[in-house]
Amino acid sequence: MKTKLTTHSGSFHLDDLFAVASLQLIFPELEITRSREKADIDSADIVVDVGDVYEPEAGRFDHHQKGGAGHRDNGVPYASFGLVWKKYGKLIAGDARAADLVDKKMVQPIDAADSGYNMYRETKPGLSPYLLDNAFKALTPTWRDEETVDETFNNLLPLAQKILVREIKKAKYFFEDTEIVKKTYKETEDKRLIVLEHPMAWKSVISRKKEPLFLIHPNQITGEWILTCVKKTPRSHENRKQLPASWAGKRGAELEKVTGVKGAESAHYKRFIATTWSKESAIALGKLAIEE
Repeated sequence: MKTKLTTHSGSFHLDDLFAVASLQLIFPELEITRSREKADIDSADIVVDVGDVYEPEAGRFDHHQKGGAGHRDNGVPYASFGLVWKKYGKLIAGDARAADLVDKKMVQPIDAADSGYNMYRETKPGLSPYLLDNAFKALTPTWRDEETVDETFNNLLPLAQKILVREIKKAKYFFEDTEIVKKTYKETEDKRLIVLEHPMAWKSVISRKKEPLFLIHPNQITGEWILTCVKKTPRSHENRKQLPASWAGKRGAELEKVTGVKGAESAHYKRFIATTWSKESAIALGKLAIEE
């Protein structure tokens, strides 16, 4: 039997779109009705973002009722995506840590935006960050378009689901990367220069260690090897040590000449990153940068 889901008709937001997309990962044959009619709400197996009821055991996930549907410990209120994720996130992700990371990275910001909970401070008057919500709004129809809102909602569900699935995968990759980086750090003799065999999430580990000054990893797109400065902390913008001033802005033969390293390709004029065409060349640059 198909599982019947009702969500509200009319304009939609990311919280209801992603709530439905996430439920489709559990119920592939989900039969979706967009309606505010009581009969459609009462007859549904699952109700999302409409109905003024939050009862997860009964499949009711609304937050518009008086008093809402609660807040997280950090103050971010729950919207429909968060309510669905609260019940099914671990099941969907298949891993509690990945589910929690997706909640922090994706679900909470979407819930916050829908609930009018401001998470951003305007630093340039009149300018706001271009967010996922802006991108999806660009895809919704205006009065000039022939496509209906219901058609747009259904057409965007596969995209929303694809984004969610990739976020889950990358959350799992993050924890896998973390273990590899920890192992690499532990096995590295001179911990001032860390060499990774693949591009991976490393800042949360390496920037918490006191010794590393530079890190090397390959660029999987260009084939170059990247020498990058380690920040003082994972969220800092300040490098522990800059690349040598004599390298700033140099490219190709000019950088090879000033460093004496064959295969050196470029060094950013702000001295936070350099590239080479081999791991050995990157290591040679890294050793020079340490001693300079």
